[in-house]
Amino acid sequence: MLRQFAERAEAIGRDLLDFFHEPSSLFQMAVVAVCFILATIFDRLSRGAIEDQARRIKGAPRVLRLVAAIRRRMRLVYFVLLVWMASLVDAAAGGPASEIIAVVLKLALAFLVIAVASRIIRNRLLARLITLVAWTFAALSILHWLEPVAVTLDGAAVTFGATRISLLLAIKTVALLAGTLWLASVIGQFLDARVRRSEELTPTLRVLIGKFLRIGLILLSLTVALAVAGVDLTALTVLSGAIGVGLGFGLQKVVSNFISGIIILLDRSIKPGDTISLGETFGWIRELRARFVSVVTRDGREFLIPNEDFITNQVINWSFTNELVRIDVKFGVAYDSDPHAVIALAKAAVASVPRVVEANPVVCWITGFGDSSIDFVLRFWIRDPQAGLTNVKGAVFLALWDAFKANGVTLPFPQRDVTLYDARMPKPRAEEAPGGPAPAFAGDAPPVGAND
Repeated sequence: MLRQFAERAEAIGRDLLDFFHEPSSLFQMAVVAVCFILATIFDRLSRGAIEDQARRIKGAPRVLRLVAAIRRRMRLVYFVLLVWMASLVDAAAGGPASEIIAVVLKLALAFLVIAVASRIIRNRLLARLITLVAWTFAALSILHWLEPVAVTLDGAAVTFGATRISLLLAIKTVALLAGTLWLASVIGQFLDARVRRSEELTPTLRVLIGKFLRIGLILLSLTVALAVAGVDLTALTVLSGAIGVGLGFGLQKVVSNFISGIIILLDRSIKPGDTISLGETFGWIRELRARFVSVVTRDGREFLIPNEDFITNQVINWSFTNELVRIDVKFGVAYDSDPHAVIALAKAAVASVPRVVEANPVVCWITGFGDSSIDFVLRFWIRDPQAGLTNVKGAVFLALWDAFKANGVTLPFPQRDVTLYDARMPKPRAEEAPGGPAPAFAGDAPPVGAND
């Protein structure tokens, strides 16, 4: 293989030396060099005017990207135009066919078209890689070197039993896989966007259909690429089985989250927009993914919770069947307050809070007689739990404070009585001491007030 490649390279080198020894070849190379110098000068002279025109483009980002891509390659544009004009002049003069000028024109034009077309890909590294690969293929085709290079690459091969894998087959397979996967991704995004805009489907069904479409297109692209590349799929059966077993053990958590995501979509236990509580996390669901669920909290943080947690853990869905949520607020008042008046004031105060649902009645009950207060529980309903629970509780407490303060209802606070005894007076016996035995002092330190 290496010997054949060396012989072919030597033959190409001899042909190039014979070609460049001709006077017409040197003249054509000089014309190409002059065109390149003039293109550089024209690019520098027109750079400012083109940039000023590009800044005037408003509201058309795609057009602006195309103009920016052409602007960065204006030297190449001028070079292609100048070489093309040189070829026209040479043809009008009736001279011999200018092979070098024609080849340079084709190579420059191919690179210009490929470089500008690759700007539709946002990833710069991927765009440059595609440009390099596509232009290399075009250059080999223009120079008529495509077949010799293909034969050389096909000669570099290894054989596994009845299967022969060559370097050409590997390159074709990689190129076809990259192209079909990219095409499947673009089609999948387009179909997913169309499904998400459908108002006839439920939110969970939209996500489920979109995921199945993407996965199906990826599997189809892999099968088509391998089949077109000439890979024997039956020879990969044993290998794929072994890889599948290894992936099953190594990626069991990933598979578990994927299956859990499908179960969540099928049983519709949660959907985008639902308000949920999972452990210490409270927020609303922004998006359902194949591996995790995106939950946005009130403070703007976004939690990516694995799907498995929604299957194995206890989840509170505040808007599963409806958006009505009951909230309990506990408070207490002093013993000199009238409980009937307190209940009436509490109900009136809660009714003044905007987020409280008026259709559902507000209730207030006595829950017990505490050490320092009469304890109550106030229950009301809201319809928008995704707007937060702490803030509505705070608004209710503030309304209670204003109502109690305006009507003379006292809010209790803990009180403790401390009794001090004179050391010169006999200590009362345990049964005479109010509240039980007198407290014992640690050590020999005299009690407080012994020296008064």
